[in-house]
Amino acid sequence: MLGFIPLNKPSGFTSHDCVARVRRLLKIKKVGHGGTLDPPATGVLPIAVGKATRLLPFLPENKAYQAIIRFGIQTTTDDLQGEVIKRQSASHLSIEEIKPLLTKFLGKIEQIPPMYSAIQRNGKRLYELARKGETVEVPVRTVSVDKIEVLDWYAGEFPELVLNIECGPGTYIRAIARDIGEKLGVGGTLAALTRTESCGMILSETITLDDLEKQLEQGTFSLLKPQLLLKHLPSITLSVEKGKRWCQGQKIVIDPVNIVTFSEIIQVNNEMGEFLGMSQIISDDNHQILKPKVVIN
Repeated sequence: MLGFIPLNKPSGFTSHDCVARVRRLLKIKKVGHGGTLDPPATGVLPIAVGKATRLLPFLPENKAYQAIIRFGIQTTTDDLQGEVIKRQSASHLSIEEIKPLLTKFLGKIEQIPPMYSAIQRNGKRLYELARKGETVEVPVRTVSVDKIEVLDWYAGEFPELVLNIECGPGTYIRAIARDIGEKLGVGGTLAALTRTESCGMILSETITLDDLEKQLEQGTFSLLKPQLLLKHLPSITLSVEKGKRWCQGQKIVIDPVNIVTFSEIIQVNNEMGEFLGMSQIISDDNHQILKPKVVIN
């Protein structure tokens, strides 16, 4: 089996729980995911099956989320799963007051990840240290936020803001919720999170674990082909003979006239339409050479 599943992760499941369930359903050990979602979060969890696990690093990196931020509350985890450490009325807030602040979170920004996160410090996960009551300095990270769009606003004592956020890898939406609340002087926490896009998969095209089980029972299940998720990268088609040589680890000289790309990585197919893997392009004198990087077929 080789391909991907656009899974809609349910709330209460860890990403590893989902991988374990898929392993059992498909009766295959080689299953991985394309980016952790916290247990309370829902939405797109890319699942790779078989040798496709080796293709995860090549999938599109940008992600999109629908987030609900609750103001007037701060927690230890920056979401509603943590202990409340501060609570105050934020009924005076208005959406007109908040909108101008959102521009400060666009572009390249510095962010301190939540203490309860999977980031490693001295060989241990931050959440492991936090659960032991250990206090460590969390390193500042530079992340990229491409878009923040207001979707809804609910006034009240603890008002809620619904946002669409498009961002690069490593961005913590919990940290954005916390930092917006801090700038407003009332505190803020992430009340709900749904990932709407990841690794080139979108929420409207996902399936649930129950859907997967039913499709397997009915014999209608099929994996997404790698080419569908790698279309952001250029591709080259080799003859069947050259394709075999490439799969055996040989370097293949290609005509530069037939390939125009600034990408160092390219997907490789053969004339039969079979996906062979990922190749590195290297230059040697006046030639361009395909050097195998990940051989799939």
